[in-house]
Amino acid sequence: MTNDISINFINLGIVIRNLGKSLNLFGFEIAYYGMIIALAMIVGIGVAVIFARKTGQDPNLYLDFAIYMVIFSIIGARLYYVIFEWKYYAANPLEILNLRGGGLAIYGGIIAAVITCYVFARIKKASFWKMVDTACLGLVVGQSIGRWGNFFNREAYGGFTDNLFAMQIKLEEAGGVVTQELRDKIVINNGVEYIQVHPTFLYESLWNIGVFILILLFRRFQKYDGEIFTWYVFGYALGRFWIEGLRTDQLIAPVINLPVSQLLSALLAVAAAVFWIYKRNKLKKRTA
Repeated sequence: MTNDISINFINLGIVIRNLGKSLNLFGFEIAYYGMIIALAMIVGIGVAVIFARKTGQDPNLYLDFAIYMVIFSIIGARLYYVIFEWKYYAANPLEILNLRGGGLAIYGGIIAAVITCYVFARIKKASFWKMVDTACLGLVVGQSIGRWGNFFNREAYGGFTDNLFAMQIKLEEAGGVVTQELRDKIVINNGVEYIQVHPTFLYESLWNIGVFILILLFRRFQKYDGEIFTWYVFGYALGRFWIEGLRTDQLIAPVINLPVSQLLSALLAVAAAVFWIYKRNKLKKRTA
């Protein structure tokens, strides 16, 4: 008997059956992952435009910026992944351009987006700090949506868990790294093998929504341009540091042999905290 259960949140009682990874539309296979990422970008840009209007900025500035941001963010996300998987891509250089094969790292996209924003702001003679304050609100919403692309791909999961959110995935459909621990704890249901994992994509999606809500609650206490962006960097990096430690598909930094995104998260969280304290103290001295 064939088991039609694709994903099972065993302790929540949520069962998802016959879930594919793509949609066939007029003979064309369209990956759900790509559709989710496209939706994330559209919603993220929309959120940034809404907050631009609310703060008296020109929404068209952000629509223009979005064109460049999308292009360079995808390039940055790919480069980040390729750099830290260079052993594979050095042997298979043509695969660097094969985006359909996977391999986009969000940190690379964020770094590219910030650099693009800085250059764009200089050219347009706009305030870089005001722009990143506004854009990061759209970014964090987009990130929370984009993580669901990993759900459809059955990837970006963690090691074994039996917690409330434990997720079972068919072993043959698992798109991430299946560790020996996961293989040792395989669950068999109607003759089909499942791995039981931390749904780290879900953790990060919920965390990002939380960061967005907290920023909205504390936005009225903003004291300087760039403070909202500082809060975003600290909040996102803090959550990513924890979540990255759970994942089985970590990109490892050469020489130091540590998860590169976890290390970067720690550095960004500390840098954001130090910058915030410095700016706040500077403002206190001015008003003293």
